[in-house]
Amino acid sequence: MSQTLPSNPRESDPFTSLRRGMDRLFDQVMGGGWGNLPAAFTGPGIISPRVDIAESRNGLELTAELPGIEPKDVSVEIEDGVLTLRAERKVERKEEDKEKRWHLVERQSGTYLRRFALPFDADPDKVEARFDKGVLHVAIPRPAEPKPAAKRIEIKG
Repeated sequence: MSQTLPSNPRESDPFTSLRRGMDRLFDQVMGGGWGNLPAAFTGPGIISPRVDIAESRNGLELTAELPGIEPKDVSVEIEDGVLTLRAERKVERKEEDKEKRWHLVERQSGTYLRRFALPFDADPDKVEARFDKGVLHVAIPRPAEPKPAAKRIEIKG
């Protein structure tokens, strides 16, 4: 029986295979892919923002849509290998608005919240975030790989 070699040597690593299996199991239990919260963590007032995540040689790039949010109301944190995005959205109704007969109310107040397990140990001091026109951009650089120390090799005669 012939065996095809993986295109990426890391794919043959049993620990990588184990981690992928655990990630799939965790995703199934927690209700979906990256950053989706299980029903127990969602409810009134919790809004899950839409995100795009791209991985490159340099690290991760995350883009999140946070419409109607002010930059001062956005929080990005990294703790124990988990990136947390949090933002508060307040839709205020004026006193005279209460006398109106509303036909449709879709805009909601609440907390935007997403959490993502990072695939590498990120240095929080090197993470950059910017907010422009309701879109949050987060760049998470991959840590530098340690260079092996030079070692003198003994030559046997």
